[in-house]
Amino acid sequence: MSPLVEEPVDIAVVDYGMGNRRSVEKALEHIGARASVSGDPDRLRAAAGLIVPGVGAFPRAMDNLRELGLDELIHERVAAGTPVLGICLGLQLAFDYSTEQGGAAGLGIVAGEVRPLQAGSLKLPHIGWNEVRFADTHSPLLDGLPRECAFYHVHTFAAFPARAQDVLGTAEYGAPFVSAVEKGSFYGVQFHAEKSSAAGLRLLANFARICAAKPALSRSR
Repeated sequence: MSPLVEEPVDIAVVDYGMGNRRSVEKALEHIGARASVSGDPDRLRAAAGLIVPGVGAFPRAMDNLRELGLDELIHERVAAGTPVLGICLGLQLAFDYSTEQGGAAGLGIVAGEVRPLQAGSLKLPHIGWNEVRFADTHSPLLDGLPRECAFYHVHTFAAFPARAQDVLGTAEYGAPFVSAVEKGSFYGVQFHAEKSSAAGLRLLANFARICAAKPALSRSR
C-alpha cells in the first residue's frame, strides 16, 4: 500500500512550544503533503488541516496554548469543520480535564478526562509498539489499515472518554486504554503516527486525504 497522497494539500503543525513538531513535519513531507510548522493564527486558518502534536506535561501545554490564543483558534477550526489531528499529548489536550500535576482544564472538544495509565505492575512511562484494535467503523482515518495494527506509544497518562462512540481504537498495557478517538472533525491518536513506520504514514496520508476532500465538499454545497 502506498502512503503517498494523490495531490498536495496544505497541513499546518501547530507550534505552541511543546514536543515533536519537526518530526511530524518531516513525516507529512514524506507522504507528499505541503507541511509547515506555525503558531501564526492567519497561517493556521489558511491551512486545509491542522495537526496538534505534543510531548510533555498537560498543564504547561494548556498554558502555552492559552497564552498564544491557540486554544480558541483550535476550537474555531473544529467548529468550522476543519480536520484537526491530535498526536500523543495533542489527543489528551482535546479532553475536558487532566489530573496531571494537580489537574488542569483541557480544550473540551471530546468529553472525558485524562488520568494515569492503569499499567498494574508494568513500568511507566509506557514506551514501545502496541497493537491497536480499531472499532468497527468506516472512519476515513483508518482507510487501508488492518483491524489490528501496531503503533509506537510513549505515555504515562491515558484518555478516558465519556462517550463510547468517540472511541476509534484501543490498546492494552497492563489494562486496556484508549489509543484513538474521533469527534466531528477532530481525530486523536495516543501513539506517535510519525514514528510508526508504514502504518503511521498510512494514517497520516489518510488524514491528508480528509483535508484535501474538505474544501471540495465545501465548494459543492
